[in-house]
Amino acid sequence: QVQLEESGGGLVQAGGSLRLSCVASGLIFSNYDMGWFRQAPGKEREFVAAIRRSGTGTLHVDSVKGRFTISRDNAKNTVYLQMNSLKPEDTAVYYCAADRFGILTSIKSYYDYWGQGTQVTVSS
Repeated sequence: QVQLEESGGGLVQAGGSLRLSCVASGLIFSNYDMGWFRQAPGKEREFVAAIRRSGTGTLHVDSVKGRFTISRDNAKNTVYLQMNSLKPEDTAVYYCAADRFGILTSIKSYYDYWGQGTQVTVSS
């Protein structure tokens, strides 16, 4: 059974930092591209960042470029999202997801497995 478990969320002041982690089990982690998405109250789930299975390529949505960085450690079956210079508009539930197609995509439907999410709240 595939499981993706996020952690690291919390309450932080604007300008602060958080690092999210997502540990995967039940799959061959190095065979999957990984992504982070987020969903704010009343809004659709949106793409944040993705990383190739090898870790050599990444993709970030424009609104987080220069502030957020996705990375992975295949030896630990873990993908990370380092979030710096956080803004109140970054407040959302953050989800990690696994994609076996390997096209480094921002499209939700390409992702096969999803975690339960971790709440990030940024106060002004």
